[in-house]
Amino acid sequence: MIPVPEDPRVARTRARLRQALLDECADRPLAQVGVASLVRRAGVGRATFYLHYADLEALAVDACADVVREAVDALHAWRGTPDPTTPPPALPAFFERIAPHTTLYQELLRPGGSGPLGLVLHHELRARSRTERALAGAPEPDLVASAVAAAFAGVLADWLHGLIEATPAQIAERVWRLLVNLHRTPLG
Repeated sequence: MIPVPEDPRVARTRARLRQALLDECADRPLAQVGVASLVRRAGVGRATFYLHYADLEALAVDACADVVREAVDALHAWRGTPDPTTPPPALPAFFERIAPHTTLYQELLRPGGSGPLGLVLHHELRARSRTERALAGAPEPDLVASAVAAAFAGVLADWLHGLIEATPAQIAERVWRLLVNLHRTPLG
């Protein structure tokens, strides 16, 4: 089945709503953002908002979903044998990029990695890890993919909530070593 491309008008409207939400959340927590101020900032009507999203949380998850894809790509941004001590440059860049939006991510990604964004992150990272592990013929693709997804989501969430103290570069290095070791753990 060939995917149908998204209508450019829909894509533009959603992009405006996502950007307006990120701008609003730069000033205050998601819980204090109202639909009225959001649609005013986006330059769309209230009905348009509800045509695209059920509520502000759905918009927030959509706005942050690109970051989820960036995280998945950053963790897989290497070829050949990974250097166990140095993460691919995309991983520290990912942590640097999300740091300014910590408050928004804290609302969507709870400690331990749960929450609406945690579910999306876990699902996408598990699927990508499983596929790559299966293609490589590595043992236990389901088990290791689940462990990688849970570990990354949990560490990311705990770092965002201040439960792990580290700069973006430090957390990238720690996460990288953890995930490389998960992949190397002998199974069976």
